[in-house]
Amino acid sequence: MDWIRWLLFSLVCAGGSLGLAWLGPVVPLPSWVRAPAGLLAVFVLPFASVLVPMLSLRRVPRKKRKLAWQLIVPLTAGVAMGVFGTEAGGDVALADRGRWTEAVVVDMDDSGTNYCRLRSTDGWAISPSLAEGDGCEDWVEEGHEMRVRYDPEGIAGPTEDTGDRDSGSDGTLLASLFGAAVVMGTWGGVRQSRWDREYGVA
Repeated sequence: MDWIRWLLFSLVCAGGSLGLAWLGPVVPLPSWVRAPAGLLAVFVLPFASVLVPMLSLRRVPRKKRKLAWQLIVPLTAGVAMGVFGTEAGGDVALADRGRWTEAVVVDMDDSGTNYCRLRSTDGWAISPSLAEGDGCEDWVEEGHEMRVRYDPEGIAGPTEDTGDRDSGSDGTLLASLFGAAVVMGTWGGVRQSRWDREYGVA
């Protein structure tokens, strides 16, 4: 049945985007695996959720092919899951293996979004840089000292936050995106298959 086939396909695309993005910082994956996994999560799988149903209209002449509007949802949701899934995974990684240390700002990039390069008071670099929403605010200057939680693996971004983040809101957002991608992707795929039968040339 068409709906079962497209349901399974949508589950693979949405689950792959969310799972790969989230696992990258949590496991943690080595950089040579994390980079292609991130590309799959944010780009390849979301676009596959649109292109595969569209290109599967084998019997419909190209000029008569059209795209079900429902498939825009899994594309958008897939990209969002890739981005927000990585952030949620970073929060989990910090909660699991993060360490607190006193750090000093050695350089600040304020050309767009603020990023602060940090060094511990013991003299070793903290990677990656501290982002604007995590403590690198406009008033922070070179030489400023702060207490940060960092990832010893150098994957999850550090944070100056002293309290735990609200992981519940992240989970709700990701679950909503996943559900929307699966439901609308299945619906759109079924519509594409229906057009294949209706307008196809035997």
